[in-house]
Amino acid sequence: MKTNINIDELKFDEKGLIPAIVVDAITKRVLTLAYMNKESLQISMEKELTCFWSRSRQELWLKGETSGNVQHIVSITADCDKDALVVMVEPEGPACHLGTTSCFENPVYQSEERHEFSLEQLMEMLVGRKVEKKEGSYTTYLFEKGIDKILKKVGEECTEVIIAGKADDKKETIYEIADLAYHVMVLMIQMGISLEDVHRELASRHVIDHKVKQEKMTK
Repeated sequence: MKTNINIDELKFDEKGLIPAIVVDAITKRVLTLAYMNKESLQISMEKELTCFWSRSRQELWLKGETSGNVQHIVSITADCDKDALVVMVEPEGPACHLGTTSCFENPVYQSEERHEFSLEQLMEMLVGRKVEKKEGSYTTYLFEKGIDKILKKVGEECTEVIIAGKADDKKETIYEIADLAYHVMVLMIQMGISLEDVHRELASRHVIDHKVKQEKMTK
């Protein structure tokens, strides 16, 4: 495990500022680019809430102080030159003053051959199939059939994963796991469960597991 560096090792610019890229710790989406000085960085670490230096108002700015859209800090990491920061956060509410989740909402270029993929985007697409009920869509068909059909498919895909895994067929197991993941996500939407719900549950188990390991080591 790496040792945390000291604030004095960071390279602030001639105005005493350092850029801070704020990223959602769960979705990994870039939320905003802001600036910190040494004081705001210290406040951020003490409160575990993002605090920036407003270049327009020339004053400290505790994110969410008036709007309530605070950002709980998970970690702060400096780049190799120690002149820029990545701040991983768990946000409460939108990051942008325009009310959007992220400040980065204006596409400039998109490759026709390469496409981004994320579980969040897939979830949004699946939600769309439930709301719009696109004709001929297998996902819409599952939602129309309801919870019993969805659960049956989850059970079937679990069995397929077991069969592929037992056969030690890596390629087929990957394929079946992807099928299982898709059907589980359909179940999640049907039951109103979000990726964040599952992420938080896994995170809480990680903390518990870490504590158990520590207790065993001290005995």
